[in-house]
Amino acid sequence: MRKLENSELERLEVEDFKQATKTPIIIVLDNIRSLNNIGSVFRTADAFLVEKIYLCGITAKPPHKDIHKTALGSTETVAWEYYENTKELIEQLKAKGIVIISIEQAEDALMLNDFKPQPQSTYALVFGNEVKGVAQNVVSASDLVVEIPQFGTKHSLNISVSCGVVVWDVFCKLKLY
Repeated sequence: MRKLENSELERLEVEDFKQATKTPIIIVLDNIRSLNNIGSVFRTADAFLVEKIYLCGITAKPPHKDIHKTALGSTETVAWEYYENTKELIEQLKAKGIVIISIEQAEDALMLNDFKPQPQSTYALVFGNEVKGVAQNVVSASDLVVEIPQFGTKHSLNISVSCGVVVWDVFCKLKLY
């Protein structure tokens, strides 16, 4: 096997990305502290044609050199918006018919492998603070809570890793890969 050159990857140009049909996924970042995590989420969103990212609460906004370091330009391709209050945003998204899913460990959470997205729905995936997780008022306002099954001694994943796992899983299920 031979590694492909960048010129062989058939990547979209920025304007083509902006015009492309997006995956019906919205990412909501609820009070994320790490600028590197924020940048990594932008790259994941770019990779899977995510519709939009909402940066909420203390979550930093581009442009910022530490976000840029991991985002590698994806803050220029992925639509994003800052919203101060996560719960108010959730209520607005729900009013538009968007299904709200908090990614969290909670009572009656559905395991990610059991989640079956409907192709005609748009999903807002809420990822929480590195220490406190998704705020309880946001979890309570969600339509569903999905948990990533874990089998080791730790009980959490880095938020950027969680985002990559969940977005990839939902993307595959929606695209029937």
